[in-house]
Amino acid sequence: MEELPVRLEEWKWVFKKSLTKAFYLVLLLRFKVEIYIFQMVDLSVKFCRVEFKNPTVLASGVLGVTASSLKNVVRNGAGGVTTKSIWLQENVGHKNPTMFGTDHYFMNAVGLSDAGIEKALGETFPEYNKRKPAPIIASIVAVKIEDFGLLAEKISEGNPDIIEVNISCPNVEDKYGKPFACSLVDAAKVTEAVKSRTKKPVIIKLSPNVNDIGEIAKACADRGADGFCVINTLGPGMAVDIDLRMPILANKVGGISGPALKPIAVKCVYDVYKATGLPIVATGGVMTGEDAIEMMMVGGRLVGIGTMVYYRGVSGFKKIVKEMADWCDKNGIHKIEEIIGVVK
Repeated sequence: MEELPVRLEEWKWVFKKSLTKAFYLVLLLRFKVEIYIFQMVDLSVKFCRVEFKNPTVLASGVLGVTASSLKNVVRNGAGGVTTKSIWLQENVGHKNPTMFGTDHYFMNAVGLSDAGIEKALGETFPEYNKRKPAPIIASIVAVKIEDFGLLAEKISEGNPDIIEVNISCPNVEDKYGKPFACSLVDAAKVTEAVKSRTKKPVIIKLSPNVNDIGEIAKACADRGADGFCVINTLGPGMAVDIDLRMPILANKVGGISGPALKPIAVKCVYDVYKATGLPIVATGGVMTGEDAIEMMMVGGRLVGIGTMVYYRGVSGFKKIVKEMADWCDKNGIHKIEEIIGVVK
């Protein structure tokens, strides 16, 4: 009988140890189940032969000034990034204030400010390509058609995965004239000039400010475009500070993005996909995972995201990716590519 307390203590120790093991086993099983559920949905996509871990891509002109800012976007969930539009020489852009937002829309008139191609080749691309975290799209912009070709050749030295040709910014018309994207002939000529100077995949960034975006896309496709970014900002638009009785932007007018742009973007993506069948970075007003799903259903293969950062922060990329995965899981979609272009 004297051994009973000792044996009771032994049993207590065994029982306590068993409970601990059971607790960790339950945690492990739950963790494995969560991983399994997440892995059920394959969010990876292939765009112009380039593999992206998920469809979300930072749009040009947002947080894309330095290699470190681009890498930070990838750390926060983006499947790829796009640089700010790069010029042959430095472009100063417009005076502040250059942007503002409301609950319904965002407006900017940055004016395509950039330090020029040499800085991009000397700093941005070498730094980003060290332990490169995700594909990078180099956006280029020029005033002359021949300069687009020269830029394409030069930027290829930085080894971007894809080249985006920005022919559609609406807030520099006063300085450089009507965008090339507003002319079928000019858009086609730019495409041909770029394709003749690089072996990299080339996507053309189109404008919503046209009568028939599908017709312009077809003309670019006929000249060798590998895909498109659809769309750039709308406008230009204007907003007035009624207390100061003057325009809010120093440039007076600016391109419109944000939630108000999404229905127009959806229609433009649909039209371009139907006209060409080529891969599209669907861009314009995407704020949530459901918005991204909608863009893919009308033909987007990647989803460009920019203004969302103003509303949800850079961590919004991670949230959107999770929202996309959750939607796929609820709707029995095992691979995100299944939904591309399902809307007829």
